[in-house]
Amino acid sequence: RDTMINVVRKTAEEVFIPLTVGGGISSVYNIKSLLEAGADKISINSAAITNPKIIKEASDYYGNQCIVVAVDAKKHGNDWYVYSHGGTKRTDLLALKWIENIQKLGAGEILLTSMDKDGTKSGFDTELLSKVSEFLEIPLIASGGVGKLEHFYEGVNKGKANALLAASVFHFNEISIKEVKEYLLKKNIEVRM
Repeated sequence: RDTMINVVRKTAEEVFIPLTVGGGISSVYNIKSLLEAGADKISINSAAITNPKIIKEASDYYGNQCIVVAVDAKKHGNDWYVYSHGGTKRTDLLALKWIENIQKLGAGEILLTSMDKDGTKSGFDTELLSKVSEFLEIPLIASGGVGKLEHFYEGVNKGKANALLAASVFHFNEISIKEVKEYLLKKNIEVRM
């Protein structure tokens, strides 16, 4: 835990964009320590599944603007189910109901990863995103599936996501963040340049 706090502290000293930290967080005390170390937001997943009260406690104490609940979802039949522990354990939670509950508990944002799309580079799961965005009143971050510029636009236009997450296309320099922002701006999507 101390190692993670040191990494957060050093990162916060070097970066001047909002810093969200997640992974292995299991208590409100962990959240407090990471916020004090310089994190702007905390992302929880498995801890929220095993103890949903942590969402309300953390949101009440620190403000919901810094509590992100990550949801890993995979479709089985006609429903999406929630997975925990880095997407390795299927739970009995239906993703749409779980996300609705997360919102009621006071989360500030939802980071929704489609496990069906993650790593495929075939685009965001716009079906799942649009179903969630129908009832969600807090920001929705789309994750999983980006392979080309068009996918970013689809995430906002079809999926109705408020923010977009991509990894490998940036890590492997297939697309630059600047290219994405310029492309979305041309499509009349509001972005910070």
